[in-house]
Amino acid sequence: MADIHIEREHRMDLADARKTAALWVQQAEEKFDMRCTYDNGVESDQVSFTRSGVSGTLKVSPDKFEIDARLGFLLGAFKDRIESEILKNLDTLLAQPVQLAEPTHSGGSETL
Repeated sequence: MADIHIEREHRMDLADARKTAALWVQQAEEKFDMRCTYDNGVESDQVSFTRSGVSGTLKVSPDKFEIDARLGFLLGAFKDRIESEILKNLDTLLAQPVQLAEPTHSGGSETL
């Protein structure tokens, strides 16, 4: 098994960070066939994601995004490539203006 840990600081408030996280979730589901669950919190949110061979979380806070992922045996051989792709996608999202309406989460868990 291989683990990936990525942190990216940002200067958004939590509302805009949530919008960016919603875009990340949309891409993860469409491009990588991930199943994502968004847990809306008071001071930070957490997205759990999973698919065959990978599982992890994205923590969304007012000052950073933090991704922790665990790759299964087969995907572990591609750890560097997968980590590079995650970094590229996250950095692209953080560099663009927030364009999506804020997710309508009233607390608790919701599968996206």
